[in-house]
Amino acid sequence: MFPAGYERAPLPPAQPEGERTAKVADRSPKPPTRTSGSEQGRGRDPFFDNAKYLTIVLVGLGHAWLPLRSDSRAAEALYYALYTFHMPAFIIISGYLSRSFEARPGQVKRLITGIAIPYLVFEIAFTFFIRAVENPDREFTLLNPGYALWFLVALFIWRLTAPVWNALRWPLPIALAIAAAATTCPGIGNDLNLQRVLQFLPFFVLGMRLRPEHFEMLRRRELKLAAVPIMAAALAFAYWAVPRMNKDWFLRDNAAQDLGVPWWVGVVMTLALFGCALLLTACFFAWVPTHRTWFTTLGAGTICAYLLHVYPIQLSRIYDWYAMPWVDSPTGRIIITVITAVMMTALCTPPVRRAFRWVMEPKLDWAFRRDPVDQARARARG
Repeated sequence: MFPAGYERAPLPPAQPEGERTAKVADRSPKPPTRTSGSEQGRGRDPFFDNAKYLTIVLVGLGHAWLPLRSDSRAAEALYYALYTFHMPAFIIISGYLSRSFEARPGQVKRLITGIAIPYLVFEIAFTFFIRAVENPDREFTLLNPGYALWFLVALFIWRLTAPVWNALRWPLPIALAIAAAATTCPGIGNDLNLQRVLQFLPFFVLGMRLRPEHFEMLRRRELKLAAVPIMAAALAFAYWAVPRMNKDWFLRDNAAQDLGVPWWVGVVMTLALFGCALLLTACFFAWVPTHRTWFTTLGAGTICAYLLHVYPIQLSRIYDWYAMPWVDSPTGRIIITVITAVMMTALCTPPVRRAFRWVMEPKLDWAFRRDPVDQARARARG
């Protein structure tokens, strides 16, 4: 779910040609020390690839668990706990990998080819898909993102505004104020899913403010151990909250008034959910491996899994696969979980990524001017 170009390190400042080669090693941002020499050359960090893969699997599980909630309070509690942190974790990583975005020509090109073009193509494809299998009269519009495609819209908007957040002195409090204000405004509507864009904004801004040392702090052994009782307590609280709390708070696509409560409840819930999400996200990051694993390379294919898993998930709803007798049992729920994890893993593999690169990572060099900073950096590497 992270388009190509997200792992690129910030570009070195332009220098005279004679000085550039000599100083490029000192001026270029240093990746974390645990990264191997080959990975440093590519600017990739195993931790973030591992986190990206694990979060995309959690996204698939969240979508697959949705129909199971009505039959099991435990499944509903798992759903609540998962939705508290899995999208915030996704978005924090997105913000962290967007720290260097300054709207340079090369960066704008990657923003368009890696986010805007896939959104346009898959929004059109999803419309025709739904027309073919469920609703022939489905409206064609690019302003109302189809299932799960809202994240690409949000990512596009957030990255465009990255220079603004970098320029502000207190960006996170301002982002929280915007998110809280959005929960009091039912008139925002569904165009471009702006409610979600605004309510999830603080996590993106937080990611932009984080530095490698913040992630290093979470890898201490005592924090890994402390994450166990914290997660257990979160699950217990979620089990208690199932009959008492509206799950739509976790989706962040409604104002407080739309959920039948006063406006001020939206402000309180924004702050409460932000705090809970940070705590559980920290626990999640504490458990993410920092070294290369068998799934590290799959972190580069999360955009494929995100955009493609939508179709089997929708087919399972349309054709009511969950009505099969074996599904409504603890064993059935475990099987659904395993099938979903395998599916998300398969969609992240290099063959799938290569097959869809033409639409998810199109070159389109003919449509853009060359970025002189990128050209200078290429010459420095040479």
